[in-house]
Parts: sequence; C-alpha cells; structure tokens
Amino acid sequence: MLVVFNPTAGARRRRRLTRAMDVLLGLGLRPELAETTCRGDAERLAREGAARGVPMVIAAGGDGTIAEVASGIAGSDAALGVLPLGTANVLAWELGLPMRPEAAAGRLARGRMVELRPGMARFGDGRARLFVQMLGAGFDAAVVANLDLALKRRIGRAAYVWQTIRELPRYPFAPIAVTLDGETHTATSAIITKGRLYAGRYRLAPEAKQGEPGFHVALFSAKGPVSTALLGAALPLNLLSRMPGVRLLRAARVELTTEGVPVQADGDAAGALPVVVTDMPGPLRLIGA
Repeated sequence: MLVVFNPTAGARRRRRLTRAMDVLLGLGLRPELAETTCRGDAERLAREGAARGVPMVIAAGGDGTIAEVASGIAGSDAALGVLPLGTANVLAWELGLPMRPEAAAGRLARGRMVELRPGMARFGDGRARLFVQMLGAGFDAAVVANLDLALKRRIGRAAYVWQTIRELPRYPFAPIAVTLDGETHTATSAIITKGRLYAGRYRLAPEAKQGEPGFHVALFSAKGPVSTALLGAALPLNLLSRMPGVRLLRAARVELTTEGVPVQADGDAAGALPVVVTDMPGPLRLIGA
C-alpha cells in the first residue's frame, strides 16, 4: 500500500500519521510513504502508484487530499484508503470512518469495501476536476478562496468562521443560473453534494447516500449578510435544509453558467464558473468503511 501525505499540514498531523503507520507495521503490512510538495502532487503520486500495481493508495489528509488521490487512481484497479487527518474530514464522517489514527489504520487492514461515485466538474476553461463529497459555487466558495491557510493551520476550523465574518459584508450575492437536467433555476449560492454532510458532521442533504448516482443540489436565495448569517447559525443545529430560502433538488447533470462566480471543491478553491457537473464514469472502490 502507498500512503500519500502532505507534510505542510503541520507537526500534529505528522504525529498522528506516525501513530497510524505504527499500527499498519504492527499488523504486518509494509506501507510506503510518499510526501507531497505542492498542489497536484497527491494526484500524481497516486497515479504513479496505481500504474505500478499498488493495490491500495491511502490519502492521509483531508477531503482535498482524498479527492486528489481519488483522481489519480480513477480508472485503475487500485482501491482508495483514507486516514482522516484533515480539518473537516467530511467524507470520513459520511462513511463512519474512525477519527483516531490508530483505529483508522486498523480499519484499513480489516474494513469492508464500498463503492463511491465521485462527481466530475468540467470548467469553461477546459479544466476537469474530480470531487468526492461536494462542490460549491457562491458564498462558501468565496470564503474558501480567501481563507488564510496559515491561520487555518494554527486554529483549524475556527479560521473558516473568521473568514465567513470577514466575507459577509463584502460578498455581492450575484444571481447564479443553475440548470438541473435541463430545468433552469436561479440562486445566489449552490452546493452540489454526493452525501448528507457538509462542513464536518452537519446535515445538509438528509436523503443523500454516498455511492448512489446523481447529486443532491442545495440552492440558496440569501441576498445579504443577515440572511446568510442565519443560515450559518442553522448549520450546527442540523436545520439548514429546513430554512426558508433553501431548496433541495435532485439531478444527474448540473450546469452553473454565470461567469466569474467562485467555486470550491471538497473544501479547496477550484476557480470560477461556468462548470458542468456529472458523475465520474464508473465507481471507485474504497476500503475501510
């Protein structure tokens, strides 16, 4: 097995990785460690590992690292493994994976296999990007795009709260054209999700199930800081999907066509609209669930 790890994430994550590696070694496994140096390295390292026949490539990090590794092994025989060392760990919570590194490592050795159906985002500039949990356009993407990464390394999820407060008075809340399977809607923000959860353990789409084809799409009509702040307050109470101005719809194909609106994918800045989102061809195997 190949473990892909981002060393810039901080000393605490390295200590947690070391504990997980010790468990794998204690189980008689011989994990190979590959460390990234820049964005895109995780995808490249995963692709190279899959090409030489590594049966499992483990993403040691958060949802962004998982998405890169998943993109690297897509279409190969390699399976995906997850050591949740990130800030939100949305996919890990979604699948019920252990958060303790020792328990997560043990699950990699003994866990069952599930199938994921990642989303594929194709941008107007020709880029394509895989995501495992969700893609957002609008306010949440602006928060991610302007986030101070050094602050995130120091204080974790609190950095998102701080950036949200900073973003509220200046974000323009421009309307976005959203076409779901040919039917066009208007929203000020949109989140396209494969699973139930958002920003950690908080429920956004209660009926969604990882592994099913298609997407649940949350459309938001909030037009200012007050209504958006109320939505933020509803999130930790798991009331977001019930709030006025929030619509949850299903679609197999999603088109977001308003140019220039920021986009985030699995918690990482991903550029700007327009974008077309569909399922990735074929499922992806994940071991450890």
